[in-house]
Amino acid sequence: MTETAAREGERSTTERVLVLLGLLQRGRSWSGPELAARLGVTSRTVRRDVERLRALGYPVHALQGVGGGYRLGAGSELPPLLLDDEEATATAASLLAGAGGGGPGAGEAALRALAKIDRVMPARLRHEVSALAGAVEFFEGGPERVEPASLVTLAGACRDEVEARFRYPSRGEVTERRVEPYRLVASDRRWYLLAYDLDRDDWRTFRVDRMTEVAARTWRFTPRPAPEDAAAYVQRGVVTGAYPHRARFLVHAPAEEVRAQVPASAALVHARGEHACELVSGGSVPDRILAYVAMLGHSFEVIEPPELVDRCAAMAERLRAAAERRVSSAGDSRTPGT
Repeated sequence: MTETAAREGERSTTERVLVLLGLLQRGRSWSGPELAARLGVTSRTVRRDVERLRALGYPVHALQGVGGGYRLGAGSELPPLLLDDEEATATAASLLAGAGGGGPGAGEAALRALAKIDRVMPARLRHEVSALAGAVEFFEGGPERVEPASLVTLAGACRDEVEARFRYPSRGEVTERRVEPYRLVASDRRWYLLAYDLDRDDWRTFRVDRMTEVAARTWRFTPRPAPEDAAAYVQRGVVTGAYPHRARFLVHAPAEEVRAQVPASAALVHARGEHACELVSGGSVPDRILAYVAMLGHSFEVIEPPELVDRCAAMAERLRAAAERRVSSAGDSRTPGT
């Protein structure tokens, strides 16, 4: 047999095994003669192809007796999946539309899966993916709307270690940014890109929903040492970096309980023993930070800034006065106009 004939035979075998896998993934049992007729081969060849699938990790079960045959079952590991055009489009659109809704860990895992699908997805399907993802809406608490193509491009640039460029608003003007993308991070409401800004020679965090004209470049780069864990870096910047005022509190409640009460984008919570934690938050005005912590329902102390202690006293006085006015009004039972 010539080398060319051998390659053609190997290709035909691979194609036949993929067709066999597609049939088994329909979720029904197939008899040996049925599969042989579908594939145009003998029952002996079907048995060999089934063994090839098993060697790749697919749990193909042989069922005995009347109505027996072959059926694809669940295994201990996840083998490669074979998706048709509709399945691949629906899967990619679901990852795009819902990746930010399950928290940072879920968002990053969804993007890794999306990047793998995008690498092998035919160009003809990308328009359908964008259209499907754009048709999904979220209730309050879901991620902000972002361009699906932007997420795919940035995820691919992080994966392939190539530069990216985009236009971004800053201090009232829109400028073009050239970056070495490091990680995409999902918060409870937004997507962020942690990247090294080449023009500003420093690490920066960018909101993906504010980007326009996102594109990957051909220049590859060697990743720089990251300042710290990407999610922690982005969270700290979101919580405190965007606000003029920052405050720290000692809250007398377990860290796990407080974390369950506050969004990750609103505060940093660090355990201080079993029954207390430190909460760090930022805001446009000090009283707003103070009110937010007070509404958690736990006793607390101000760590910094010191002047916030006086704000506590002033706020307490206003609340006491409001309560006294309500009591006085409730005690006055006269009917207006009498």
